Amino acid sequence: MTEGMGLRERKKIETRRRLLAQATKLFADRGFDQVSVAEIAEAADVSKMTVFNYFDSKEDLVFAPMEEHIGDTAQIVRDRAPGESAVAALRRQFLEAVERRDASVGMCDSPVALGLVRLIQETPSLLTRAHAFFVRTFDQLTDVLIEEGEEPVIARVVASQLLGTRNALLTENHRRLLAGESADAVAADAVVLAGRGFDLLEKGLLA
Repeated sequence: MTEGMGLRERKKIETRRRLLAQATKLFADRGFDQVSVAEIAEAADVSKMTVFNYFDSKEDLVFAPMEEHIGDTAQIVRDRAPGESAVAALRRQFLEAVERRDASVGMCDSPVALGLVRLIQETPSLLTRAHAFFVRTFDQLTDVLIEEGEEPVIARVVASQLLGTRNALLTENHRRLLAGESADAVAADAVVLAGRGFDLLEKGLLA
């Protein structure tokens, strides 16, 4: 990813990665509310001002990786093949992500990824931010469906069902990984459940 970049750009990427890594470690060890931005800066060997040059708030150190993918669901639906339903497109993407053991569908069992999931679940302010993330995702998906000619109320109904199914499957994956199972152990069941979930969704939306 850094090939062809100048030294300054590479250093900026490295600093961002170091800040995220140190913040995640401190949050996992002590809890989100017990760690200050100054402590993160010290652990990453930068100034406090540098932290705010890269991230607007302490919460951004948790959600920055997610923010990079906030428009993915809407983009998947917008870019689907001619004749492919929105359900089929999201099913395809979900199963591909399970195969990759991708964190976006709750299938990454690295200590860092699981630590962030646990941190969000245990921190009220982060749960609020996670809800806001969901709302933005919902709004973007609704907009795509409206652009395709769906009336606004029905677009919101469809977006709710699409994201509700996806999030239920993701939550089950998280539950099992946090209970100590490996992503490889969960994957086969995740594929089966995704098939059942999207089958039900497709029958309901296309009936």
